[in-house]
Amino acid sequence: MAKRILWVDDEIELLKSHVMFLRDKGYDVQTATNGTDAVNLVREGRFDIMLLDESMPGRGGLETLVEIKESDPVLPIVMITKNEEERLMDNAIGMKIDDYLLKPVSPLQIYSACKRILDAPKIQENRLSPDYIREFNEINSLAQEGTWDAWLRVHRRLCAWDREFDQFRNTGLEATHDDQRLQTAHHFGIFVEKNYRDWVASARRPPMSLDVFPRFIAPHLLKGEKLAFILVDCVRLDQWLSIEDFLSEQFDVEWDFYCSILPTATPYSRNAIFSGMFPDEIARRYPDKWLERVNEDSSKNKYEAFFMGEQMKKLKLDESKMRYLKIHTAQEAGDARKRVASMMTSPFVSLVFNFVDILTHGRNQSDILQQLLPNESAFRSLMRSWFSHSVLREILSDLARAKVKVVLTTDHGSILGRKASLVYGRRDTSTNLRYKFGDNLKCDERQAIITRKPGEFRLPSESGTKTYLFAKEYFYFVYPTNFRDYEKAYEGSFQHGGVSLEEMILPCLTLTPR
Repeated sequence: MAKRILWVDDEIELLKSHVMFLRDKGYDVQTATNGTDAVNLVREGRFDIMLLDESMPGRGGLETLVEIKESDPVLPIVMITKNEEERLMDNAIGMKIDDYLLKPVSPLQIYSACKRILDAPKIQENRLSPDYIREFNEINSLAQEGTWDAWLRVHRRLCAWDREFDQFRNTGLEATHDDQRLQTAHHFGIFVEKNYRDWVASARRPPMSLDVFPRFIAPHLLKGEKLAFILVDCVRLDQWLSIEDFLSEQFDVEWDFYCSILPTATPYSRNAIFSGMFPDEIARRYPDKWLERVNEDSSKNKYEAFFMGEQMKKLKLDESKMRYLKIHTAQEAGDARKRVASMMTSPFVSLVFNFVDILTHGRNQSDILQQLLPNESAFRSLMRSWFSHSVLREILSDLARAKVKVVLTTDHGSILGRKASLVYGRRDTSTNLRYKFGDNLKCDERQAIITRKPGEFRLPSESGTKTYLFAKEYFYFVYPTNFRDYEKAYEGSFQHGGVSLEEMILPCLTLTPR
């Protein structure tokens, strides 16, 4: 059906050529010469857009705009005026008009404004197919390069397309995109299996968890800059991208990236960030503080402030000037803003937010949360909603006003488990779904990276038979006993600890107040 335009102007007779031009372009144009008639027409029928003259006898454009918005709050409105006063523009824009044109206007200007508002979504959606096919081939070419930088570009492009498909649903490309996700996940697993041992054995590697502090944080402290380091647990790149516009409101945002160590789980990756060490070195130097067997993640990370202080000493920084705060609960979040304000008298503050990780685990145990968060797209949407109303956003605003630079990152991501992988081991094998450790573990070697020499992965080894398994692609580990029950229970759950783009390639953002 032709899009319907209502053009309101007391001199509409002088604009017949403009109206005819729009009709020739396929629009159904109705006209009115005053605000009262315009309001009545909107109440009686549906229009796709309104062209509204600002200066009319009697009921003026802004007054008409108020009544139109009451009748149809979502009707797009283009204000047309000969008045160039900035105050008028501010008033109109404040009342949420969609465009603003100054008289005299040409037919092409009017047509362009209508097309931009009415047809842009459909035009953009139509462009998706050829653009995606071109990108599909380019992404596959990048994946074949087999370098960290190439995989970083692959992941960023795939995340950008995830967001495109969030905006334009039912394009017919979703299955193709999902197939590409599966294909790249397979090749990334091969890439990590081939290179990970060399990375952890050499300084010539992509930045990894233990490199976050010396590479992205210490340089600011060494220059004497006031800094806040904020870590939000378990946030994927696509989720970070969903809040990028909020961050850029008050900060200039610089994106860097690093690779999480394996396992991509809190006790390993986050302890590596705070200590600047691989897990085997932490276990060797601080055996009383390495709690690999504790099931609660919060207990496995009791010593982050201690590790950070030790790392600062090693880098010749004054650890006594560091303040640390971890936020788990809603009550703690409510108190956090006041505490951070007082802590910022110190030159360096470190904050840990556990909300996203808690939500990820909670979803796996709640039918209601699973309905609210059925897939990655819903999780991106929830991440944006949470952040927009969060204490974290308020704290960032406070830091921006105080001209405090911020380094913002996460410790690992997560993936949506799709397929169960059988694992065989003893009763004391760890319970994690995306990684496992225990004596003489076995699984399908096509579905996991297996190391029977933990030292090669810089992981603790208490015995000569200790084995680590890291699930690749979208697999999750299940034991043979009651296999079908557990397969069903964990299919479609968000998990972390294994090998995937989502879990391993992570942003580290430097936020400089404007």
